[in-house]
Amino acid sequence: MPSHALIAALPPELARGTLDYIDWLLRSTPQVVGPTKLVDAICNGLLALGLPLDRYRTSTTVVMADADSIGRIWVRGQGITETRYVGPSGEDPNYLNSPFYEAARTGTWVEMWLPETPDDRFGIVPELKASGYTHYLCMQFSTPPGIQGWLTVATKSPTGFTRDHQMVLALVVPVIGSQINMRIARLTLDHLLRTYVGDEPHRAILDGNVKRGQVSTIRSAILFADMRDSTGHTAEISAVEAVDLFNDFFDCLVPPIETRGGEVLKYIGDGLLAIFREGRDGTENAATRALRAAKEGIARVAAYNEGRPDRRPIELGIALHYGEAAYGNVGSGLRLDFTVIGRDVGLASRIGGLNARLAEPILMSSDFVTKLGQDAEPIGAFTVRGFSTPVAVFRPQ
Repeated sequence: MPSHALIAALPPELARGTLDYIDWLLRSTPQVVGPTKLVDAICNGLLALGLPLDRYRTSTTVVMADADSIGRIWVRGQGITETRYVGPSGEDPNYLNSPFYEAARTGTWVEMWLPETPDDRFGIVPELKASGYTHYLCMQFSTPPGIQGWLTVATKSPTGFTRDHQMVLALVVPVIGSQINMRIARLTLDHLLRTYVGDEPHRAILDGNVKRGQVSTIRSAILFADMRDSTGHTAEISAVEAVDLFNDFFDCLVPPIETRGGEVLKYIGDGLLAIFREGRDGTENAATRALRAAKEGIARVAAYNEGRPDRRPIELGIALHYGEAAYGNVGSGLRLDFTVIGRDVGLASRIGGLNARLAEPILMSSDFVTKLGQDAEPIGAFTVRGFSTPVAVFRPQ
């Protein structure tokens, strides 16, 4: 039934309330901060319209590195829970045995009077019955290509959702879906930018720092790590195995960095570049945290090697420097890269080149040692490409 016909079929007071609710959804929900507050506001609005709402759920597929869909459930008097699911829904037996799949397959609402519904109708039926729900509706709302979204409501009312209630839902669910779509689009943009360029650069891009030549700088501890002889490793294995190897390697290094307040700014082939800002930890300075992360990363790689005694062990080198990291937009035309540049970043990379030459797992610059404030063992001063004076390096004690 067209929207104007639905409005005309409603009692006048309910029609006015529904139109006011839709107006609020369009005008005010973009200003509601956070998904929890949005869900709460939507449900309170439905209750104000007289719907006997006891359970509300939305579920949307997403494009994220750590989740394939996000579900949020509101239960009257119990608050809101969020669950992130991993794995394509189309291959999940739970999805195939759900009202979501039925709604997507048929393009229609799924309605259940639960006292009359067999327990094996859908996987969720026994749970809904045990919680005392009587009437359940599942609706799929319009989404951008490649995304799916559903909204479900349930009530414990003996009379369920009346015809008027269902007409209200037919009017408001598409509008609620449009607001969810906007939130998911922003969440996806935020997540993908953070995933591919790092925490601070992603914020800079979202703040509008997208012009070629714009540069931001920060003084910090700089950590450069790379795998030794990665070419030799990858020559012995398939491309898929090589990707798995690099991911395992980074799984050894990244958690210690992030746990200590570091930020991975860039993956560079078989290596990574991270910074540690001052002020991220109340007890240790940036250099101390960077050194601790380096030591733990090396220990984790050693443990990884012990777990695969039949394979060639991974060796790595970590260079630590303290200086200015500059990151900004470089490139040409419409193809730009938000990358890390500058003298100190280059020096950290060059010190990293000394790790294999000196057979040292960790090398520190004099600037880093000064900032560290701890004794370190001098190894010597060495000429590195791009720098006119020899660079002094140290090993931690």
